[in-house]
Amino acid sequence: MPFRPAFFSLPLVVLAAAATFSHVPAHAANAATLSGAAPIVIGHRGASGYRPEHTLAAYRLAIAQGAHYIEPDLVMSKDGELLARHEPMLARVNLNADGSIQYLNGAPVLNRTDTSTNVWQLPQYAGRLTVKTLDGTKVGGWWAEDFTAAELRADIRAQERLRDLRVANNAFNDQEVIPTLQEVIDLAKSESARLGRTIGIYPETKHPTYFGAVATANGVMRMEDKLVSILHANYGNLASAPVYIQSFEVSNLQYLNTKTDIRIVQLLSSGGRPYDFTVAGDTRTYAQLAAAGAAGLNFIDGYADGIGANTNLMIPLVSGRLGTPTTLVADAHALGMEVHGWTFRAENIFLPNEFDSSSNPADLGNMTGQVQAFLRLGMDGFFTDHPDIGVSAVPEPGTWALMLGGLAGVAGLARRRRS
Repeated sequence: MPFRPAFFSLPLVVLAAAATFSHVPAHAANAATLSGAAPIVIGHRGASGYRPEHTLAAYRLAIAQGAHYIEPDLVMSKDGELLARHEPMLARVNLNADGSIQYLNGAPVLNRTDTSTNVWQLPQYAGRLTVKTLDGTKVGGWWAEDFTAAELRADIRAQERLRDLRVANNAFNDQEVIPTLQEVIDLAKSESARLGRTIGIYPETKHPTYFGAVATANGVMRMEDKLVSILHANYGNLASAPVYIQSFEVSNLQYLNTKTDIRIVQLLSSGGRPYDFTVAGDTRTYAQLAAAGAAGLNFIDGYADGIGANTNLMIPLVSGRLGTPTTLVADAHALGMEVHGWTFRAENIFLPNEFDSSSNPADLGNMTGQVQAFLRLGMDGFFTDHPDIGVSAVPEPGTWALMLGGLAGVAGLARRRRS
C-alpha cells in the first residue's frame, strides 16, 4: 500500500545523547535494523526491575538509565481518565474452581503476582471486591473502572507486583500514586528538555474489547478516542512524534489507523489469538499473524507500522535454551515494518537457561547475552525491565545513527497506511 514519509527535525543536543551512550561497549556491531539506527531501548513499565511498575519513580529511573522510550499500559477509571496500570485489577484475589473468591481466616486470598496497589489493605474499599469476566475468564479483584480518578489518586498507592521475586522493590511500596497518561507525558517532556535528548512514550491500550464495553456502560469516551485526543494535544498528529501506540487486539488498531498518523504497533504473543478475533470468530492465531503472507504480516502491514514480537516468535526456546531463529524479523523488514521484542528481564527465572547465573530464580543472569542474540537478527528495539542493562547491551559502532539523528532516525521511516 502507498505511504508517505514522515518529516522530522534533528534533536536539539546530539552531544548529550552521545554522552549518554559513551559507556556502551563497541562489540557485535552487525545488527541490521530497518533504519540503520541503533536499536531503541524501551523502559517496560518504567525501570520495573528496580521500582514498582507504572510509577513516575519507575519511569524516571528508566530515563536516568538511558531508555529512549517509557511504556505506560493504559486502563480507564470510572470517569474515563487514562491511567498507567498493567491490568484493570488494582489488586487481584484467587478464585475457587467454581469462580467464587477464596477466603482464608475470613480474608480474601491475595494473588501475589498480579497485585500492584495497596487497595486490598484499605478497609473503605473492601466492598468493591468483585468477580468479573475479563476476555472470557473469571477474575476476582478491585477494578480500576469501579473507582473515579480522584478516588484512585486519593489514598491508593502502588506496590511491587512481583512481590516475592523482586523483594527489594517492596521497600518502595505505598509511596507512589497511580499516574495519569498526561503525567507520564509531562515527565517525558520535562526530562527531554532537562537532558537534551528526546524521550518518547509507548502506550498500550489494555483489553480494548473489555474497556470498550466499560466506556459504553459508564457513558465516557472510548479509550482510543481519549488516547488520540491526549496524544494529538501533546505531540500533534504526526508520524514523526516520539510515540508508538500498541495493542494485543487488532480492530482497535485498525480504528486508530483512521484517526491518527502516530505510529502503530501490533503486539504478537507466542500463543493464543487476539481476543477481538475470538469475539468475531476469526480463527487466526498470533503465530499465523506473524507468518509471511496475506493473512499474516501483509495483513498487519495494512494498518500498522511495526510489530511487537514475543521473543519466542523470533528465537523459539528448545528445552529452555535458544533454538534456531525464525525469519520473522527479516520478513517484517521486507515489508518496511519495525520489530520490537518483548520482554527482556534480567532475573534467572525469565532468561533462557544458557544465560542463568545460578539456580536462584531471583538472581540476575546474563541478560546482555540474551539481548545481543536478538540484536544480531536486526531487531529494531526491545522492551526491558532493566533499561541500564539493555542500554549497555546495545552495540555502538561509531555511536550509530543515534548521534546523528536521535530518535528522528527511526521516526523518519514512519509510514501511515490508509484503507
